[in-house]
Amino acid sequence: MISAIVLTKNEGENIQDCLEGLKWCDEILVIDDNSTDETAKLAKKSGAKVILHSLNNDFGAQRNFALEKAKEDWVFFVDADERVSPELTREIQKEIIKNNYINGYYFHRLDNFMGKFLKHGEIGGIGEKSILGEIGEFGGEKGFGRMKGLTILRLAKRGSGQWERRVEETWQIQGKTKTFINPLLHYSHPNLNQFLENINMRTTLNAQAFYTEGKKVSSLDWLKPLAKFVWNYFFRLGFLDGIEGFVFAVLMSLHSFLVRGKLYLLWQKEGK
Repeated sequence: MISAIVLTKNEGENIQDCLEGLKWCDEILVIDDNSTDETAKLAKKSGAKVILHSLNNDFGAQRNFALEKAKEDWVFFVDADERVSPELTREIQKEIIKNNYINGYYFHRLDNFMGKFLKHGEIGGIGEKSILGEIGEFGGEKGFGRMKGLTILRLAKRGSGQWERRVEETWQIQGKTKTFINPLLHYSHPNLNQFLENINMRTTLNAQAFYTEGKKVSSLDWLKPLAKFVWNYFFRLGFLDGIEGFVFAVLMSLHSFLVRGKLYLLWQKEGK
């Protein structure tokens, strides 16, 4: 019924924990971008089918390639640093059997940054009436309350749509959608070095994508990184997450600034 898909590149430290939460799926595919560590070996050991395929700096194309390889009626994309809790597993299984009229499902993603789950800010997830416990103790529909922040489309019927953009890609599907209550757990960037490396890579790809799309940097665009920090840290209460919330808000604003800076330099290089 469900094909789970994980895109990987040197995810040896993450892949087994990720796949452990997907063993209930009928098919598990790992699309590996020629890892130089033991990602492929560990994935096979965990029961996944590993397909080697170069990313070529195009995440949308890589995900569409994966869609072509999936065999089940539903396709579920999970990143290697994400975890599917037992509560979310039960909710997924219940929903796709009950709601045949739904073509796709959105997920809230709850981020663990520097060892702490972020409850506020840009991606912070738990509303004021919710209870955030330890992993494995999420209360499901009765104990969660309302989530807020980022939602991402990751589960859809096969053939309902394609992924678009090379980076910050989105799954454009046809038909009705719904949002799950229980979140995907995201253990992103265990240290600042990895986070900064990821920001550098992602902002470069994003700037290149915007350049290809013909987008230019306006005068107003230079104010957006600062506005992003103020909005996320103060208005979305990021300060309540302590030093982790402050660092995350700064880095997300840095991400916004670097995209614009790199895009500006691309146009300057062309003399336009």
